[in-house]
Amino acid sequence: MLPPPKTEFDAETTISPQLGIFTRLLNNQLTTIVIILFLMIFLLGSFTRTFLTANNIFNVLRAFSWIAIASFGQSMVIIGGGIDLSSGSTMAFAGIMTAMMLSYGFGVLVSILIGLGFGVFIGFINGILVSRAKLPPFIATLGMLSILRGFCYGLTSGWPIRDLPRGFLFLGQTDLALYIWKVPLPALIMVFFVIISYIYLSKTKGGYHIYAVGGNEYAASLAGIDAKRVKYVIYSLSGLFAAVGGILMTSRLGVAAPTAAQGYELDIIAAAVIGGISLNGGEGNVWGALVGAAIMQILRNALVLVGFPAYWQSSAIGAVIISAVMIDQYRKRRI
Repeated sequence: MLPPPKTEFDAETTISPQLGIFTRLLNNQLTTIVIILFLMIFLLGSFTRTFLTANNIFNVLRAFSWIAIASFGQSMVIIGGGIDLSSGSTMAFAGIMTAMMLSYGFGVLVSILIGLGFGVFIGFINGILVSRAKLPPFIATLGMLSILRGFCYGLTSGWPIRDLPRGFLFLGQTDLALYIWKVPLPALIMVFFVIISYIYLSKTKGGYHIYAVGGNEYAASLAGIDAKRVKYVIYSLSGLFAAVGGILMTSRLGVAAPTAAQGYELDIIAAAVIGGISLNGGEGNVWGALVGAAIMQILRNALVLVGFPAYWQSSAIGAVIISAVMIDQYRKRRI
């Protein structure tokens, strides 16, 4: 029997495999935001003389490294079906606790470990509130945000902690020579954490459990996955990563202030969402969060370089965040 003649529809589907590949690429959130990132770099390099200088690029890398690290932990929480609004306050609290330990005469390593320990403890408490007390993640972590910020002001009486030792400032203010460049140490620490986070999420059973719980907690429980344990882990990791970011930020600034990282939780969440982490849970990866954090910082840097009024910069960034999420939602509806 002869094959049926090709219709006009058949002809279109057989001659456009390249278009199919192109469409699949655009439907991939990570690919889309990487394209946007390089487009921003190209445009800024074309219209400003200072953006592509090594000094500016490495300053941008340093400035978004602690936001990116905190966003990796935030990404795990969101993938697992939750959200952590306390990450900014955790950054400030970990920085203050580390600085206080240093001022009491503890060594740099011990002080940093204490600061990190508080970050893990805070995240674990968030996990208990969400999994055991059955509080909505938004309410539990919003309350923790206020509690921690109150501790930051109460422990310091509103005054910043200064005169931190050089051994501690080394973490945030050192540039390491790599070939012909001097790369900021916080940027290298950021790369280390994104690789570790990626391996954990994509190559381990624990990472699979996070995606399963975020996709459908009831089905995951039926499959034998301990959802409560998963929530303990993701919130503890979010607290740990926020503490790392806060300690790096404190080391860079050379001062631990109770107002530090105020509002950073919004940038951390925005970096994850722009990077393709679905607020519905069960979707995304930390590479997207890294690119999202880079886009946020490059946008801030661009507004300064082009002379955009400082008082209106927050409004411009907010509009970009909303636009990015709307475009992503439109893309998902078309898939």
